[in-house]
Amino acid sequence: MNIGLNNRRLKYVVVEGPIGVGKTILAKRLANTFNTELMLENALDNPFLPRFYEDPKSAALPTQLHFLFQRLKISEVLRQADMFKPAQISDFLMQKDQLFAEITLDDSEFDLYNQVYQRLMPEAPVPDLVIYLQAPVDVLLQRIYARKIAFEQKIEDSYLKKISDAYVQFFYHYNDSPTLIVNTTDINLVDSDSDYDYLLNYIRDLGPGKHYLNPQSL
Repeated sequence: MNIGLNNRRLKYVVVEGPIGVGKTILAKRLANTFNTELMLENALDNPFLPRFYEDPKSAALPTQLHFLFQRLKISEVLRQADMFKPAQISDFLMQKDQLFAEITLDDSEFDLYNQVYQRLMPEAPVPDLVIYLQAPVDVLLQRIYARKIAFEQKIEDSYLKKISDAYVQFFYHYNDSPTLIVNTTDINLVDSDSDYDYLLNYIRDLGPGKHYLNPQSL
């Protein structure tokens, strides 16, 4: 995949962001554009997730552990990738798993989760580029309601704000990979070809470090 970082070939690109921001659809578009492998966390395959949005306290631990085991499997696949395999695009960053755990689990559950995490977690591969998508909570809620997934309609704005704030703090301190932070409030990376092409062109000129794309500049 010859995009970004002065046209150096990117073998592992991650699209991240809070619920409803559009990270999975963008990851799919990028994988289709560059004919690469696609690694998705498939949140809808988590059988505990509907119960979590119904009753967060009782379902938080099994929900989080299911995601952890799922991400561990994908992380292992990424670790085994070699120079002869095609590039890979993912809609999650392994290191963010603890971000959700800290928010959703109580102290004893988080301690148990950490024991499992520390024992099983291999060294996570470092992406060549992370694209972090942002949007205000009200915009996220509008997008969540629009996609009409039944159990997601129970998501409360207070929970979504905690997640969004945690992402902001996480990426404020994240320096492991070149990172592009995109404010998606007024940019449509799902349906607009011109907005999507603008993002691709922006990525092609990126250097190392942290970068910001403000949609008002479009």
